[in-house]
Amino acid sequence: MNLKNITKAFAVSAIVASSLFASDVVKIGVQAPITGQYANEGQSIENFVKLIVDEKNAEGGLLGKQIEVVTCDDEAKAQKAAVCAKKLTNAGVIAVIGSYTSGATEAAQTTYYRKGVLQTSDGTSDSLIKKKYWTFFRNSFPNSSQSDFTADYMVNSKKYKNIVVLSDYSSYSAGLGDATEASIKAIGGNVVFRGKIKAGTQNFTAMLTKVKAMNPDVIYYSGYYTDGGLLRAQQKQLQIDADFVGGDSNDNPDFYKLAGDAAAGTVLINFPTPEILPYPEAKKYLAAYKTRFKMDPPSIWPVTNADGLRAVIEGVEKTKSFDTKKIAEYIRSMKDFPGITGPFNIREDGERVGAKFVVYKMKNDGTKQVVSE
Repeated sequence: MNLKNITKAFAVSAIVASSLFASDVVKIGVQAPITGQYANEGQSIENFVKLIVDEKNAEGGLLGKQIEVVTCDDEAKAQKAAVCAKKLTNAGVIAVIGSYTSGATEAAQTTYYRKGVLQTSDGTSDSLIKKKYWTFFRNSFPNSSQSDFTADYMVNSKKYKNIVVLSDYSSYSAGLGDATEASIKAIGGNVVFRGKIKAGTQNFTAMLTKVKAMNPDVIYYSGYYTDGGLLRAQQKQLQIDADFVGGDSNDNPDFYKLAGDAAAGTVLINFPTPEILPYPEAKKYLAAYKTRFKMDPPSIWPVTNADGLRAVIEGVEKTKSFDTKKIAEYIRSMKDFPGITGPFNIREDGERVGAKFVVYKMKNDGTKQVVSE
């Protein structure tokens, strides 16, 4: 960033800070798919944010100000995400938690950067940090770290000889699929087919018929659970005798509903799921979440977003300021902040480091068993 941009960034963040000091509240935004096909994820992100905010408000607020949550439903769509970015910045938020998908996150990034508003997302697309916006930091881990783990599991642990890699066309899914294909080839694995499906199509018979002719040992799918569950069910219907490995966004209870009996035996690669997180903060906040909302979060993603919010709150309290530039600089300097999802460390470019992945196998009763970590 050149001197002109740095000066502009400080000016913008100072304006945001001064406007906040003039009011009795400080606003935190949530940009997430509250409706649509990923609604259970988006609603849980909002719920977790409200849980953290209510706790902080009960303690007296943030630097003496009560926190107000402002939510915008982006439906996981880029166009809606751009509208949300304008709405939330106009509302005067200092930070935005979200979105759930990389595409919606990326569509809003530039607006938040121009307005000096912090943004933290679970989106895993490597492209999210390429612009190196000081306003952005990731609360999960990038596709590139997951792809290396996945390739090692399939090539070295399982010894698969013929691997099919499928994705949809979204930036997250296509990026993870491409990265996994490259990682497989880098360690001598054999990708016999790399294909893409149109998300939401529901009938994948044509693609799976093509895949069947490849005689694969395994089908790896890097997209979302809404399509992954149907792919698995239709794979079984077509009697394709291959293992099915799903990337992190297949890890959702609705995968079981969509796949039915075919879900059993499916392998998922993800961060540790909420119920097995060993950290004191995890036990505290997950118990509080279940008590309040009468359910567990559907996946790890609402939990990583909760950590993103907690990092912002920590930044405000340690800098004793609502200046978003100062908060961003502090977040990048934190060392092993005790996150719900484990030690929280953010690189200078906004990347979270220290990824840990787990291999799960789905069981007949709708639960998962850890088979490797």
